[in-house]
Amino acid sequence: MQNQGFDPGTCIPTGVANGGSLASAILPEPIKALEPFKEKLHIINGLHGRHTSPSHSAFFGALGGYRGSDGVPPSASTIDYELSKVMPETLLPHLCIGMDSIENMRGKPTVANLSARGAGKPIFMHSNPNHLYQMLFGGISTGDIRDQHEARSGMLDRIEQLSAAKGMSLPTTEAQRYGEFVEGFEDINGLRERLGTVSDHLKKFAPEVDEGYTQPEFETDWHDRLLDLGIAALKSGTTSVLTIGSGRGEIFGAWKGLGVDKQGHNLGHMPQKDNPIWVKIRQYNCQMLVKLMEELESVPEGSGTMMDNTLIVYTSNNADKQHTNGANWPVMLLGNCNGAFRTGCFTQLDGKRPINALYASILQASGVNVDRFNMSEKMAAKYDSGSGPLREVLA
Repeated sequence: MQNQGFDPGTCIPTGVANGGSLASAILPEPIKALEPFKEKLHIINGLHGRHTSPSHSAFFGALGGYRGSDGVPPSASTIDYELSKVMPETLLPHLCIGMDSIENMRGKPTVANLSARGAGKPIFMHSNPNHLYQMLFGGISTGDIRDQHEARSGMLDRIEQLSAAKGMSLPTTEAQRYGEFVEGFEDINGLRERLGTVSDHLKKFAPEVDEGYTQPEFETDWHDRLLDLGIAALKSGTTSVLTIGSGRGEIFGAWKGLGVDKQGHNLGHMPQKDNPIWVKIRQYNCQMLVKLMEELESVPEGSGTMMDNTLIVYTSNNADKQHTNGANWPVMLLGNCNGAFRTGCFTQLDGKRPINALYASILQASGVNVDRFNMSEKMAAKYDSGSGPLREVLA
C-alpha cells in the first residue's frame, strides 16, 4: 500500500486504453522494472472507493472497504486479516510492516493505520527492523542481539503480568478495552515461544545483520531491511500474509536514499505522471516487487514455486491521488495464485464496482464463498452495480 495515491497514468501502457493483452505493450517508465514479469501482471483501472472517504488516506478503509479517514477506528476486519484466517495455519498468522521517514520509524516503531482484526481492533505495523529482527530471529541469534532479545522478552512477560492484574479492577467498559491491550502482549509473548520451537528451521532464513540495521544512512536502508525480513517470514513459512504500508497509511513518507529531498504531505501535491520524483518512488516500489517475486520463485512448492501459489496486490491507501474522492482506485496484481487469477493483461472497468468486489474475489479464490466483503445490501445498492467477485479478474 503506497501512500499519496496511485495515478493510473503511471501504470497504464499506451495502446491498451480499452483493455487487452500486455504481451506487446511497453510498460510506462515508473513500472518498467516489471517488464520481464508482464505475463504475471494484471493492471486494473476503474474500481472505486468513494464510500471509504479517502482524501489524504482511507486508513483502515483502504483494506476494509468501509469509511476510513484520520482518527476513525476500524469498523470491521480488513481483507489481509480475513485471508490470514483461511490460509493454512502459521506461527504468525499475519505480519504488517510500515515504511516511513527514519525519524518517524524511530520515534514510533509501531503504528496501526491500515489493518484490523475486527471492529475497534487495529493491527500494528512494525517499522524498526531491529525490533522486528529480534521478534522473528532473536531466539536463534547470538551476542548483543540475543541479549537484547532476552531482556526485551523478560520485560514483555512482566508487562503482560502487571497489565492483566491491573485490568481486573477496572470498570467493565474500560476492562474490555484494556483487555485488548493485554491480549497484544499475550500474542507477542506466545509468538516468541512458538518461534523458539522451530529455531533450527529459522536459521536457514535469517537475514544477515549489517550496519544498515544499526547505522542507517537513509530511511531506505531500513525500508530494504524491513522488506528482507518480510520475505524471510514468508519463505520460512512463519507467515502466509504480509502487508506492507509505504508511508504507513499516513500522508508522510520519505525517500532521501533515492535522492528525493521532498517528503511527507508535499509529495501528495505533486502530479505523479511524468514527475521525476514520483518516477523514482514508483520505480523503487517496483524493484521491491521484483525482489519479492524472485525470492518466492526460488522456493520450491508443490510442482512449482512459492510464487506460483502467491498473489501480490499493489495499490494505494488513497486511491489515485491525494485529496481524492476515491472515484478511481487503480490496482496491480502480480501472480495468479495457482491459476485462480487472470494475468498478462490490462482491464478497464466502468467505475461502478468498489474495491470490496476485488476483495471478495480474493476471498473466493481462497476458498471462501462470499458475494460481498464488508458491504451491506443497503450500501451495495448505492455503491455497487453488481454482486459476487469480479469476473474480469478471476481466471
